[in-house]
Amino acid sequence: MFLEPRIGKRGWIEVICGSMFSGKTEELIRRLKRVQIAGQRVEIYKPSTDIRYDAEDIVSHNANSIPSTPVEHSANILLYPNDVEVIAIDEAQFFDENLPNVCEQFAKKGIRVVIAGLDMDYKGQPFGPMPTLLCMADYITKLHAICVVCGGLASHSYRKTSNERQVVLGESDIYEARCRSCFYLPD
Repeated sequence: MFLEPRIGKRGWIEVICGSMFSGKTEELIRRLKRVQIAGQRVEIYKPSTDIRYDAEDIVSHNANSIPSTPVEHSANILLYPNDVEVIAIDEAQFFDENLPNVCEQFAKKGIRVVIAGLDMDYKGQPFGPMPTLLCMADYITKLHAICVVCGGLASHSYRKTSNERQVVLGESDIYEARCRSCFYLPD
């Protein structure tokens, strides 16, 4: 028996992940600019706690930016108008564990969901909702930085301070990209 395919919008989830300084936000902005060129309606969100470069805009380390809406909890994203074709979320690792559910709701409505975030914390452990998002994703892009110790491909975010909280906002003053071997070098 042959089943007719469903006709209509098809949503999906894309995840851009990697270490600090790997270009995750830069890639997210690149994809969103293409969405805008295509004339698609998009809503962009980031956690309200991430104020490193700007309280509202998403800003890459290279100073490229795009306007966004800061939100405190992932469920708040559902409260905004969603008559869009694309939902984008930056710094996903800082959101609560409900973010995958929120993303799935949008994908089921036929919306493309593009997410960027750190896949591992400074200890090399899975970070926030990212492991679940990676499991759910239809498409995954893993980016690499350059190891500041040996020049190889870096997949880890090494913290240069002794602060042991999982979330410590910072840039190159606190973090550096390292490959697996250099990440585990004794201090």
